[in-house]
Amino acid sequence: MNIATLTPKQLRTAADLQEKIAGLKSELAAIFGSESEAAPAPKAAKPAKRKLSASHLAKIRAAQKLRWSKVKAAKAKTAPVKAAVKTAPKPVKKGGMSAAGRARIVAAQKARWAKIKAAKTAPKAPVKPAAVKAAVKPATKAVKRVISPEARAKMAAAAKAMWAAKRAAKK
Repeated sequence: MNIATLTPKQLRTAADLQEKIAGLKSELAAIFGSESEAAPAPKAAKPAKRKLSASHLAKIRAAQKLRWSKVKAAKAKTAPVKAAVKTAPKPVKKGGMSAAGRARIVAAQKARWAKIKAAKTAPKAPVKPAAVKAAVKPATKAVKRVISPEARAKMAAAAKAMWAAKRAAKK
C-alpha cells in the first residue's frame, strides 16, 4: 500500500502506533539496561492544523455581524443628525484689490507708456560737431617699449645675484 493513497485518519493512526512502538522499545531498553540498543526517541510530531467547519465559520461570521450592527446603532443614536442637503461653501476672498485701485494703477501705467512712446517718436535735436569733439578725448596711441639686449642682460644678472643671496641666507 502506498502512503499517498492513505486517508488522513489512517496516517494519524499509523503515527500513533509508531510513537507507541518507540516508547515500548525505550522502556524495554531501560529494563535490560542496554542503552546502545535503544533507538533514539523520535521528534514530537507537530499537531495537525485544525480547520473550522463551514457551519461553524458561518456562525462566527453571523455573530460578528451582529456585534458590529450593535456598535453602529449605538453610534447613530449619539451622533448628531446631518442635514441631507449640502450647502455650497461661501467663497473666501483672498486679498486682492478694489476695482477703483486697479483702475488707478492701469491709468498710471498707460500714462508712463505714453510718455515713453512720445520720447521715442520726438525728433532729436542735431548735435553740434564742436560739442562732440570737446566731449570725446583724443585717443593716445600706445607705445610699445623694446628692451635692448644689454638692458636685458643687466636685469638677468641682477635677478641671479638676488636669488643667490637668498639661497645663501637660507643656509
